[in-house]
Amino acid sequence: MRGVEMVFASMLFVFCFLTANLISQLVLKTAKAKNIAMLVFSLIFYSWSGPRYLFLLLAMVLICWVGALRIQRSPSKKERKRYLVLTIALCLAILGFFKYTGFFLSNVQAIFGVPEVIPTIVLPIGISFYTFQLISYVVDVYRREVPAQKKYWVLLLYASLFHQCIAGPIVRYQDINQDIIRRKATPAEISRGISRFTVGLAKKAILANGCAAIADAFFDVGAAELAAVPALGILLAAFAFTLQIYLDFSAYSDMAIGMGLMCGFHYKENFNYPYLSQSIGEFWRRWHISLGSFFRDYVYIPLGGNRCAVPRQILNLFVVWFLTGLWHGASWNFVLWGLFFGLLIGLERFLLADRLDRLPAPLKAFGVFLLVMFSWILFKFTDFGLLGIAIKGLFGLNGNGLTGVDVALAFKNNLFFLIFSTIAVTPLGKHLRNILGNLSRRNTACFWVNAVWEAAHPAVLLILSAMALAGDSYNPFLYFQF
Repeated sequence: MRGVEMVFASMLFVFCFLTANLISQLVLKTAKAKNIAMLVFSLIFYSWSGPRYLFLLLAMVLICWVGALRIQRSPSKKERKRYLVLTIALCLAILGFFKYTGFFLSNVQAIFGVPEVIPTIVLPIGISFYTFQLISYVVDVYRREVPAQKKYWVLLLYASLFHQCIAGPIVRYQDINQDIIRRKATPAEISRGISRFTVGLAKKAILANGCAAIADAFFDVGAAELAAVPALGILLAAFAFTLQIYLDFSAYSDMAIGMGLMCGFHYKENFNYPYLSQSIGEFWRRWHISLGSFFRDYVYIPLGGNRCAVPRQILNLFVVWFLTGLWHGASWNFVLWGLFFGLLIGLERFLLADRLDRLPAPLKAFGVFLLVMFSWILFKFTDFGLLGIAIKGLFGLNGNGLTGVDVALAFKNNLFFLIFSTIAVTPLGKHLRNILGNLSRRNTACFWVNAVWEAAHPAVLLILSAMALAGDSYNPFLYFQF
């Protein structure tokens, strides 16, 4: 059993660890010194729950460091490809052992009755993310899009950066190798980074955790209690979980991007208001962008992508979405969740494209949101028995009725919170901030209002977040399980 991880949404991290890290980056002058300090902080962060799996990270980086150097030095394409396949195979074998051994053996046991005892293998934190990062690095070296890193410790820094090592975004080496070599955080970037970090912290500590409490009140119960939840209670919980998972994961990405800016790293955006999408394909271009682009560039396109005949394209989609679901967790509900999206995208692309284009934009967006909200029910329940009860309950097929006193009370007590959380998943706040910024250039009063807001809101959000976190020492992000 692994210990408690250090998480971004904790008093220890914000006021001790991050503060010390930022001071080190400010005091040290050379890029090399900053990088060494950042590496030390990152390794401490990763090993906080126990140093056991730090050695696994060190070993996987070593495999990819040697593999990439061999690929770059190989004289023939055949030899380069051989080292590429070997390196990726080793990485995936390690990932598969830790993440999928129990899943595989449980399925074998269900079919053949053996083995009698399934070993418990603890999933190393962040292994899915840093494995994909290292694979993208090795493939990019093979494609000669980036030179192999000659220094092991620099590649280790890339893989272990505590900003995003644990739960993303999946950062490609070619996107930050220049930041590692030479970086300097400007005052403007530091200011933007502080703002972005505190916004993410508030999204997690206040909004995501609040939505989690609403969803868990109806979902995290036993089978009998779940079967008794009225249909509108299932709908309310599904809506709250839909808000929670976006606010939770986008908050982590916000905080990672913000911390990067404070130190001179430039991580790409990972979310672009996905719940406003007008198609499932658009949703996945806006949701977890780094993961979607990884599967596109390193799986779908190498399989042939859209260049193949339609039957092969369908097969490619099936493979990608099967793997996407399986990546999220070693459970059949995640596979079902991934294939659900693969089916929807296939229908959009090959059968319904013309018809969907003729629908009004608000109707398309509403339909996509309902489908996505339903998908999160598939995502939520790893137990297929509970999943079936929840889906049946959504349509009142458990004899559960439409509503009840508990549902009405939960809705009334959380109405304004849910409205505010809903606004938070839209770009309304961003648009209002841009409007105020534009007005401040032409109006003195608006200038001062904007200046006060820009100066005060990080402190206000930090204080509110600290109040929400007080007494709650562990606030794990949903994507920590991956």
